[in-house]
Amino acid sequence: MSSVIGSSKSTWKPIVSADTTIRSYWINWRVLLCALWLLFSAIISLLLIWKYDIKRKPVRNSNNIEANKETAHTLYEDETWRPSLKGIHPVWLLAYRVFAFIVLLVLLILIVTSEGERMLYFYTQWTFISVTIYFGLGTLFSMYGCYQHHKKSSGDKVDNVDGDAEKRTCEGHSLPQSYNPSNHEKGLRTSEEHHAHKPAGICGYIFQIIFQINAGAVFLTDCVFWFIFVPFLIRNDYNLDFLTISMHTINVVFMLGDTALNCLKFPWFRIGYFCMWTVTYVIFQWIVHAFVKLWWPYPFLDLSSQYAPLWYFLVALLHIPCYGIFALIMKLKHTVLSTRYPGSYQCVT
Repeated sequence: MSSVIGSSKSTWKPIVSADTTIRSYWINWRVLLCALWLLFSAIISLLLIWKYDIKRKPVRNSNNIEANKETAHTLYEDETWRPSLKGIHPVWLLAYRVFAFIVLLVLLILIVTSEGERMLYFYTQWTFISVTIYFGLGTLFSMYGCYQHHKKSSGDKVDNVDGDAEKRTCEGHSLPQSYNPSNHEKGLRTSEEHHAHKPAGICGYIFQIIFQINAGAVFLTDCVFWFIFVPFLIRNDYNLDFLTISMHTINVVFMLGDTALNCLKFPWFRIGYFCMWTVTYVIFQWIVHAFVKLWWPYPFLDLSSQYAPLWYFLVALLHIPCYGIFALIMKLKHTVLSTRYPGSYQCVT
């Protein structure tokens, strides 16, 4: 949004509506109500994170069925790099992540060159940096996964080992199309395969959390930009440059592509991390504006407006459909792939 260029002479910039460094700007009912929205969102988010991620104990014994039921959202190490279908070699997911990372990194360098530290004022750039980090980490996980896949495949060829569930999963052997196991059999097979897998470490969980933060954030930034800002800018005869369009399209395209290929789970409670991501950004803006007389990057963040509490409330509510859209996309992926490729699909909901 910061790279929107005027039609002929000027560059669009937000307007400084009031002096944000004076005490009267912050001590009023509007700021108090907006602060309550932030505090409420942060408390709910932290409670979700505490209950489902921090308080929940990790799996220690994969043979303990009851413990695994209590940790239904446990992430396994190979889920960070394993493709959704056995017929897809892990190197293809690696190639996709490398390509996405390079494109995003080049665009990020162009943004930094064009805007400098000014880019840190915008939520869009925060999200763009996070998406770039996600594909950078994804590249490392996929490189490790390709190494593991090659090692296991080579070991099977030499030792002719059969019956290892983890090796069968990583090798990508698929059942004949004529074989159509019952839901009970498929459930047992999936359970056995995943019990044989090694639970992911802290880096794997961080990777999954970044994935889910970006899932909601890219939809939030793109929806606000294309459905709220663009109509306003077009009415005022402003044009959109290449970087602006790229930042608000390529992020969601790359995320959807990776979603179709990867095996990551999408537990609903991690909307808490997504909300905390936005809360952190808003607090950052408040701190900066409390000490520096500066324009607000987004009009609805301006606390001098009498409608500020309403704007803050609506943006907070917008997180639910943005996260929900991606959750529905994940559910659609599971339904379509598990139905069309029952013998090859290897993701677990």
